[in-house]
Amino acid sequence: MKKALFIFAAVALFISCKSGQNQTGNSKELQELVTVMQGHYSSEKQSKADEDYFNISLRMTPIWKSKGNYLFVEQAIFDKQDKPYRVRIYKVSQRGDEFISEIYTLKNEKAWIGKWATPEAYDQLTEADIELKQGCEVVLKRTGKNKFEGATGDKTCPSELRGASWANSIVTVTENEILSWDQGFDKDGKQVWGATKGGYAFIKIQ
Repeated sequence: MKKALFIFAAVALFISCKSGQNQTGNSKELQELVTVMQGHYSSEKQSKADEDYFNISLRMTPIWKSKGNYLFVEQAIFDKQDKPYRVRIYKVSQRGDEFISEIYTLKNEKAWIGKWATPEAYDQLTEADIELKQGCEVVLKRTGKNKFEGATGDKTCPSELRGASWANSIVTVTENEILSWDQGFDKDGKQVWGATKGGYAFIKIQ
């Protein structure tokens, strides 16, 4: 009888542990983060309030759903969305109570620009076509419903843009807005690119 009760308790514990996950092993919190991240954003409101900020388009489209949580990302001047200055793939995963957004570059990014209109086109993109940016992952924590905050590691993300040695990103994700502050610093710690007053406020427009 004791053995039967032990087995029942073990099964109950297993079911309890799995109850917060869907069939693909994603926790509800991870699903929440990926859901609020995806969409099309604009910093138009901020650019109108402060001329030091540009109107930037940020578009994050889910791809490779059978492989995990991946987002195809394009960032561009809003009036030049056909010529994005940043093309990336984000892989979003969970480690304990932390959420990791790994950053990948594409070896032939021009071939994939604008494919978000037909997301199935990304099925032809393979993992051999992308390369991980080591040390540039953003580590986030859930600080409330539909709210996640985090940053890259301290001086872990190398950058050569405009004389930089390393880059840093501070990110807050909420249901309808992403606040992202990307900065590049030279070897002496002097900022050489990125906003100086604070992060870009991207408002979800669709």
